[in-house]
Amino acid sequence: MTSNYLFENIQILDGPGSSIREETVLIENGVIKAFGKQAFHKGNLLGIEPQKAQNKLLAPCLVDPHSFLESPFNGKEENIYTLIKKATLAGYGQLGILPRSNLWRDQIESIISLKSFKSDVLLHLWGGFSLGGKGLSLSRHTELLQNGAIGLADDDFIPSIELIRQGFTLGEMKNSPVLLAPRNKDLQGGGISRQSVDTLRAGWVLDPVESETLPLIQILELHKQYPKIALRLMNISTSESVSILKNMPSKPMTTVQWWHLVNDNSKLSPHDIGWSVTPSIGSPKDRASLIKGLEDNVLTAISVHSTALDDSENKLPVTERKKGICGHNLVLPLLWDQLIKKSGWEIESLWEKISFGPSQVLNQTEEKLSLGSNRWLLFDPEKKWIQTNNEDHFSTPTNQPFRDQTICGKVIDCGLITQDSPID
Repeated sequence: MTSNYLFENIQILDGPGSSIREETVLIENGVIKAFGKQAFHKGNLLGIEPQKAQNKLLAPCLVDPHSFLESPFNGKEENIYTLIKKATLAGYGQLGILPRSNLWRDQIESIISLKSFKSDVLLHLWGGFSLGGKGLSLSRHTELLQNGAIGLADDDFIPSIELIRQGFTLGEMKNSPVLLAPRNKDLQGGGISRQSVDTLRAGWVLDPVESETLPLIQILELHKQYPKIALRLMNISTSESVSILKNMPSKPMTTVQWWHLVNDNSKLSPHDIGWSVTPSIGSPKDRASLIKGLEDNVLTAISVHSTALDDSENKLPVTERKKGICGHNLVLPLLWDQLIKKSGWEIESLWEKISFGPSQVLNQTEEKLSLGSNRWLLFDPEKKWIQTNNEDHFSTPTNQPFRDQTICGKVIDCGLITQDSPID
């Protein structure tokens, strides 16, 4: 982008461990040039008019620890170019990409092909823990990690404990993170919602809490035997799981999907696309426990866990369609409303969970503001806009929630530069 700003007394968050401060900032051609009096001086020389910042926030880019990109170069509903553009518009500077793909990223060729893509938005590729994500046999962990994978992950359900034990025993991942989802799809069956009055009223098949807690206990017990493995847990979703983790003397890093923090099964209409997610949508008690778990640092980070689906998939009945929602552009506005406005969080606490914590999950350096850098976002918590399925004239999946509704809060600019698709 080529943004020029001279903001007076804007709210600024510099990076991890810092507090919100108010200061003048100069941004020229998308790059932070100066703060304070020097910003005024340089801005005047450049002829940039100072603006009142009002309630705007200048902060480090956001980080998504894991999302899906199943057809990176020819996907109609999502490809690397549209994903990067949407990430930039939403203020995301780093994306963790899970291995599930039309060419599973369990071979070095699929890692190298994506790793060669250059962008200001940093892509962190999770290599497949098992071959084809089937949870039956191990991939070549060392080869994947030596050729660009930042860590190992599987699909959104747990492989067999024996296979995990085999991988941990070999220990080829060394200090690289291993991301596993505590979900037993056999125990889940056809369930799409945790037990509650609202689930029963809607007539949905229940997803028993044991589909998450039993594999969680298994993973945690196994990890006690291999404490040096950098275990990460994907998308904790129940109150019972938060309680289990809270009582652990040594906790692995964990993520929670953003949708489970802003919605629950008491708030959705029968035809809402928000029912069709993995892990299953929880009760109001689950949602409250997840928020408290983040506050108490039982849970580490908030994921987007985006899954792009086209219109033909979304027109299927909830019980038949592929699971998942997307919407990087919705995450910060809706979490700001839920966690800052309604739950009383500080801005610093929110950034810990949507930027700095996710970087730790990925074992990457945290984002921060610095002179000469274009790694920043500008957020206006009072900006109102209409959520549509066509943003800035590029195609986007249709499984974004809150379609045609007014959203309050928007990333109005980001210093990162995007690359156009070769077919544009």
